[in-house]
Amino acid sequence: MRRRLLWLAGSVSVAVAAIAGWLVVMPPELLRVGDSYAAKIVCSSVFLAGRDADEVLAEDVQAPGHPLLRLVRISVDETRKAVTARMFGFAAPGHAIYREGLGCTNVTEGEFAAFPGNRQLRRRPPQSDEGKPWPDGSGANVNPAVQTLLTDPQLAGPGMRAIVVVKDGRIVAERYGEGFNSATPLLGWSITKSVTAALVGLRIREGQMALDRTELLPQWRNDPRSQIKLGDLLAMQSGLQFNEDYGDVTDVTRMLFLEGDMANFSASKPLEAQPGERFNYSSGTSTILSRLWMDSFDSIREALTFPRAALFRPLGMTSAVLEPDAHGTFVGSSYMYASARDWARFALFLLQNGSWKGEQILPPDFVTFMRTPTKASNGRYGAGHVWTKFGKDGGPPLPADAYWLQGHDGQTVMLSPSLGLAVVRLGLTPASLGYDVRMLEAKVVEAVN
Repeated sequence: MRRRLLWLAGSVSVAVAAIAGWLVVMPPELLRVGDSYAAKIVCSSVFLAGRDADEVLAEDVQAPGHPLLRLVRISVDETRKAVTARMFGFAAPGHAIYREGLGCTNVTEGEFAAFPGNRQLRRRPPQSDEGKPWPDGSGANVNPAVQTLLTDPQLAGPGMRAIVVVKDGRIVAERYGEGFNSATPLLGWSITKSVTAALVGLRIREGQMALDRTELLPQWRNDPRSQIKLGDLLAMQSGLQFNEDYGDVTDVTRMLFLEGDMANFSASKPLEAQPGERFNYSSGTSTILSRLWMDSFDSIREALTFPRAALFRPLGMTSAVLEPDAHGTFVGSSYMYASARDWARFALFLLQNGSWKGEQILPPDFVTFMRTPTKASNGRYGAGHVWTKFGKDGGPPLPADAYWLQGHDGQTVMLSPSLGLAVVRLGLTPASLGYDVRMLEAKVVEAVN
């Protein structure tokens, strides 16, 4: 019996060692996705937003995510400004590095070992805006009725981190979750897509891009994909295959957390429909757009400084950081951080049809183009990376001209040009919680009318 027990114990030890070795040498892709995701979220939250790493891991990564994420352990290198995440504390390491002006980027083992020494951009430190009226400063013109609405937990919703309401060019109400404030940079997830559309619009104004242009990428030449128009990409009707499902290793999770050149990965996808005929919401599409507008410059430095110089600085969005992939392409689908007030500044910019302080920054009709419903989406999506319908049918009454910027886990901006109204709501609110932000938006509309 004793010999059998010893044999069994030895067999178990060998099996455990074999499994551990397998996880180290050939970890499953799902574990690699989980660790890269954890490293990226913790890195940006710590070095951009100044949050506590353990809190971010527990609240942002593990609590709402895949059960496997509860097995992730992280290490933060404050000196190198880098984060490593490992499943079970040893397997499938994921790395993210922070660079000033560029935020955080997932990198490979070799790139991580070579860091620091990568490209950084200088950022002008934020200037005090106290005492100045918003949007130039931090002053608000509070509407007590709207402010009261934001204190209702049912309307604010679970996981709320920031709500800012803008009416006729002024903040009329705002509220922040515990641990967050008006200066905290918050991840917009797919709200970033609308910023990407605006950057494309700037290059169109400068004559460097055109909506009807085809043959967009060298790898699409002599290929049916050469017929994809720039406008097809903006409307999410390129015809390219792309799986946007989360929770497993799909196109979108592979792109965001395993691919160093996200645009090239997305552009390599085959056609599954004729360009212009089928709507397919795709983060890969937005990343291709980032590559296209960046390639319209003669140098990578010009491209990397363009968002801040041409958009963020004129609008006073001092907290805004658009993050690139390891190849140097901005992840225009998902990775922009900005304070709620700066997201509200971008919303006001759209409400003003792309003008700011009397200067027309976007082409005069570009925002109207962005929010024009498309046939391929059955009227649910606009021609320029915005939603023209939001949520399930039969929701509360909202202005007929309302449209939305919408991101993962409860990031929303509702805009109503006729009311001069924008409602920015950011947080950590997975769809599984059943929260409907339209109830908040409808109550705000009632209060300002």
